[in-house]
Amino acid sequence: MNISIREATEADFPAILSLIKELADFEKAPEKVTNSVEQMNREKDLFRCFVAETESNEIAGMALYFFAYYTWVGKSLYLEDLYIKEQYRRNKVGTALLRKIFEVASAEGCQRVRWQVLNWNKSAIEMYRKSGAELDDEWLNCNFDADGIKNFRI
Repeated sequence: MNISIREATEADFPAILSLIKELADFEKAPEKVTNSVEQMNREKDLFRCFVAETESNEIAGMALYFFAYYTWVGKSLYLEDLYIKEQYRRNKVGTALLRKIFEVASAEGCQRVRWQVLNWNKSAIEMYRKSGAELDDEWLNCNFDADGIKNFRI
């Protein structure tokens, strides 16, 4: 299978949003996606994305990321989503996207690359462990949605 990895453009946002929705279905949380192509266009300076494209110009997967600053180490790359359509899995598409992420992190002088994986996603966990990732079972996520932000009180 011949797949090319390239930087996403605004023209790819509908396909990327479709992958985001597929990922939400896979993660059993489709109702949580509130993003839109219009919102992605407004916020395009806040994220970057690589897409994996087939010879027939189909988007087979994506790696969406942004830069973050962690106080303990400094500049870091946060991989928000790595998703491959089911029919393209086990063809090294995810590996190719991860390689591209690590090329960027290295070129940008990042001190850390971080992402999350659900504890039941065994195939992804296995791939990440094989790549040398340290999986942390100590930290918990703290999240507030838009309503939670509005209603925040201590």
